[in-house]
Amino acid sequence: MIGRKQRYALSVLSGVMLVLAFPHTGSLFPLSFLALAPLLLVEEVVYQQKYKPTKVLLHAYITFLIYNIGATYWIYYSIGGEVGAILAYLLNGFLMALVFLLFHLTKRHVGVKEGYISILFYWVGFEYIHYHWELSWPWINFGNIFARVPEIVQWYEYTGILGGTLWVLLANLIFYKIAANIFLKKETWKVQTPFIYLFLVVVGLPILSSIWTYSSYKEVEDPIEVVVTQPNVDPYHEKFTGGVEEQVVRFLNLADELVTPNTQFVLAPETAISSSFDESRFVGTAIYNLIKDRLKKWNGPALFVGASTHAYFDEWNSRASRKLIKGDGYYESYNSSVLLEATNPPQIVHKSKLVLGVEKVPFSHIFPWMEELSIDNGGTSGTLGIEDEPKILKANGITFAPIICYESVYGGFIAEQCRKGAEVIFIITNDGWWENTAGHKQHQSIARLRAIETRRSVARSANTGISSFINQRGDVLQSTAYWEPAVIKETLNLQKEPSFYVTYGDVIGRSFSFVFALLVVFTGVKYLRKFGKSY
Repeated sequence: MIGRKQRYALSVLSGVMLVLAFPHTGSLFPLSFLALAPLLLVEEVVYQQKYKPTKVLLHAYITFLIYNIGATYWIYYSIGGEVGAILAYLLNGFLMALVFLLFHLTKRHVGVKEGYISILFYWVGFEYIHYHWELSWPWINFGNIFARVPEIVQWYEYTGILGGTLWVLLANLIFYKIAANIFLKKETWKVQTPFIYLFLVVVGLPILSSIWTYSSYKEVEDPIEVVVTQPNVDPYHEKFTGGVEEQVVRFLNLADELVTPNTQFVLAPETAISSSFDESRFVGTAIYNLIKDRLKKWNGPALFVGASTHAYFDEWNSRASRKLIKGDGYYESYNSSVLLEATNPPQIVHKSKLVLGVEKVPFSHIFPWMEELSIDNGGTSGTLGIEDEPKILKANGITFAPIICYESVYGGFIAEQCRKGAEVIFIITNDGWWENTAGHKQHQSIARLRAIETRRSVARSANTGISSFINQRGDVLQSTAYWEPAVIKETLNLQKEPSFYVTYGDVIGRSFSFVFALLVVFTGVKYLRKFGKSY
């Protein structure tokens, strides 16, 4: 029998294996197919011994707290220090542990088989919900584990990353069955043979299918030339302390090195125009005229650049609205992207998927006083204004998805932009907040999954790196070094045809989250009936 010390050791083992499986904190992705088995063994012991469900919650919390800390330790550098990081680890780890507890309660009150089936719906449903609510943080969803090996998940063009999560869960359940037969039931290896074969098929078949797709996939020839700049402005000590014009000149001069008569787009990173400007009065400003003069000199390319912006309103507009200190009216601040052309007025799109704590204070629309808890990470702080729906932009006859930083983690969001006509994906970001840790590397790798899901090429401009070009298979065609000024150029192919995922979105997520809700209700009813009978 597995004792108390062994239970804690197994809980720790699951957490460590998940960390080692995740990109750039180990990148040993095969461990993801085994990592949950030790925790499932612990859950089975708790079930057999009829311990209180809180023991499952405790052990699951140990596992997922380790996973959160180990895979995203770099949050410490990005959201304002120890307090913010610790809260993020504790909260997200607890949410994941609660989901695992739901599986245990269903197993206990509904049935063993039903319980193991339920974990598929609970976990995938949770990850889908985690894209769409106030505490959204889908960075370490299990499907992201394969971000460095796009050749084995080409089928994400049908399922999105939630298909990868389902894959991980199925493999772990089968491997757990093998482990339970050996360590708990003491059965012979001969009994395990069918389960070993099943495990190999569940893990191996999607990989073989993906490799075949990867090797046979051919992009339709529809080329555009894109120049990406990496100005490398220190976000801690330089970017938001003045010198805006000098910073703009820096990325414009970098672009000068590679712009040709065939270039259609130049990209500059998130908040490359770092001093916030009034959107209604941008035209005619010194920065605007500086950029316009350079665009005329280039004679062709459009500039897609990040900026801090704000707008004024006569009346309260949204949760992001702030009362003017002097006079009547309100204002809102935005993390924006701006499309500039030599002969057309600027087009501005606001960031929609905001970073918790820095750009959005969760539930502040219910508790406005919570805005005082926002973390100042340079530029504007507090809840920012957003777009009501995903937007697309068009220049030089080409339609693209404008993505700012954290938005690149949201596959369904980008799929909707492609559904609206985006033929290529442009990502602008500032990953310098994370210093030289796994954070900026993970962010770059996750963008490769967006290319597979949508079958769209990706151009990525990062202030301090990693800037890159990614093709429709998820291959990195070019990339820059971290914390070095750089400029790169590539010819990318446009794609007009939608993938299955672009057309239908997160089918798995929507259906599994619906069953998630039904299971919670069904398990609750079963529990109340047992509770009633006991009295």
